Amino acid sequence: MAITAKTIGKKALGAKAQGAKGQAAQGQVAAALVEEPATLPDLVRNNLDVIFVGINPSTYSVVQGHYFARKTNRFWPAFSQSVLSLSVRTARGIDRLEPHHDTLLQDHGFGFTDAVKRASPRATDISPKEFADGVADLLEKFKELQPRIACFHGIMAYRAVHRLLTGSKDDPLLGVQPDLLNIGRTRLFLAPNPSPANAHFTPADQVAWYDRLAEILARD
Repeated sequence: MAITAKTIGKKALGAKAQGAKGQAAQGQVAAALVEEPATLPDLVRNNLDVIFVGINPSTYSVVQGHYFARKTNRFWPAFSQSVLSLSVRTARGIDRLEPHHDTLLQDHGFGFTDAVKRASPRATDISPKEFADGVADLLEKFKELQPRIACFHGIMAYRAVHRLLTGSKDDPLLGVQPDLLNIGRTRLFLAPNPSPANAHFTPADQVAWYDRLAEILARD
């Protein structure tokens, strides 16, 4: 039987309730995902302000049932400190957004998807062919949903899209991409990967890139 996010969530909850045995059970769930991967559902709808595009779901995030679920990932802390999330935090009356808020963000103009939907323990487990094969599906989502901006997290998530649209093997620059690459009304934006393994950027750098994205939204 295929592993689904729903069944994984039930197993994960049971694992938390069983202490040390629960930790072993969580390990078994993660191991099962490697053999028969589940995924995180897209959290998207038409005409959002921003759809965040990750590389692919980690098996840990799938077990938890939320995007960027690891406490060490910089996405939620940086997003919470940025101007980009100010309207969400004000509306919800909170100072810090957490992974469990991902399902609420569509009501505030933000969504989530991935360049490749197959879950894996590490992003490096995804092959170049999988990225190339996923481009058509990803672009079709943008054509249908027409977010104002698709914000890719890291060059690895964006590289295959960039190569298809430009015909160039050169790596793109961070920030808003040229208008000629727009997908309908959707502009493309490249932000650093918020993974803590990305030593080229500090947490403050990550906040600054989300602030730049907020500036673009404010101007348009």
